[in-house]
Amino acid sequence: MRVLNHAGPGALSIALALTLGGAALAQDKDPSDLRVYWKNGLRLENADKSLTLKFGGRIMSDWARFNEEDAPAGISPFDDGTEFRRARLFFEGVIQGTVEFKAQYDFAGGDADFKDVYIGLLGIPGVDSLRFGHQKEPFSLEEQTSSKYMTFMERALPNAFSPERNTGVRAAGTGLQERLTWSAGAFTETDGFGDSEDMDSGANLTGRITGLPLWQDGGARALHLGLSATRKAATGDTLRFSQRPEAHLASTYIDTGAMAADSALILDAEVAWVHDIVSVQGEYMTADVDAPAAGDPSFSGAYVQASVFLTGEHRAYKRSDGAFDRVRPGKNFGKGGAGAWELAARYSTLDLTDAAIAGGELKDLTLGVNWYLNPNARFMLNYVKADLSNRAGIPDNDEFSAVMLRFQVDF
Repeated sequence: MRVLNHAGPGALSIALALTLGGAALAQDKDPSDLRVYWKNGLRLENADKSLTLKFGGRIMSDWARFNEEDAPAGISPFDDGTEFRRARLFFEGVIQGTVEFKAQYDFAGGDADFKDVYIGLLGIPGVDSLRFGHQKEPFSLEEQTSSKYMTFMERALPNAFSPERNTGVRAAGTGLQERLTWSAGAFTETDGFGDSEDMDSGANLTGRITGLPLWQDGGARALHLGLSATRKAATGDTLRFSQRPEAHLASTYIDTGAMAADSALILDAEVAWVHDIVSVQGEYMTADVDAPAAGDPSFSGAYVQASVFLTGEHRAYKRSDGAFDRVRPGKNFGKGGAGAWELAARYSTLDLTDAAIAGGELKDLTLGVNWYLNPNARFMLNYVKADLSNRAGIPDNDEFSAVMLRFQVDF
């Protein structure tokens, strides 16, 4: 059934197309009509698709339980707790097939922080998109994979080096039938609202390239290789790296403190392999800091993870982004099936001690169970055990552990 609402000459017509008995009733088409439909979110488009719009969001409700005696002396204690890890809404679209935009805000924490807020140009020869605004810098497979699709509740320890979102300009493209992606840009460090008053420190220069030497059966068998690099500019003539265990409600465990520095060169090597129900993924990062007063320290981190689907699915991969995508259960929960079940394990390490800096070394073992009820909802259970060492003024500690639970819906 198709319903049109005409409010007069030139008024916007909204068309809702529903299928009855597998076929839609024929109706005259008006170029100003918008078709409204659901595809992992609410979408609208006109007849020639020169205007496409999408509304969506995500809710992640997290719960964590700690042993109060686990926090080592010198680190702020932490208690069992709950939080909305993410509570986002977004509106995005493409106008006339050539201008894209996105406005995404995160209300977790009690305010409306900027996430992706940008304008982009499409169809430039040799470039798939050219974006201006607040966006992710192109760095790291795990950082480029949306939090909606990550295997674990938190990203691995080396994510402390990832520049995440800042305001700038980024160009991206694909090649070899989307077997290759590239992206590069210049960005200025900004706050949670995309603002910056420090343009004198220079820009972050960041780039990433990925390839798919193996791609079979729509990604059921795939091999991903990638390299990322960023020249991270100092903010206020200082740089700082810090990290907590892979539990967001925990306290910071390792920290370089503010180092007098000019910049840091951060490199990242990525690899991921999918073979039907099994996947393996890993990254290795180094950060060489230009900080003569501290002896020009060099830091590093790495992780390796593996997962297996007990119900026959495989991790989905989006070739145009060079990152992992939404898992779709073979049979949704409540529709004659049990959804998709995934078991996962990860080992990660981050070393922030070198030269005159004794920021500490952290090692994590994380175990996870994911239950995908349908493509838009999942429950996550994670167990994390962490080992802290080599941090100035803090005793070594191998007693930290946490059990965490997430209820997630996204659209």
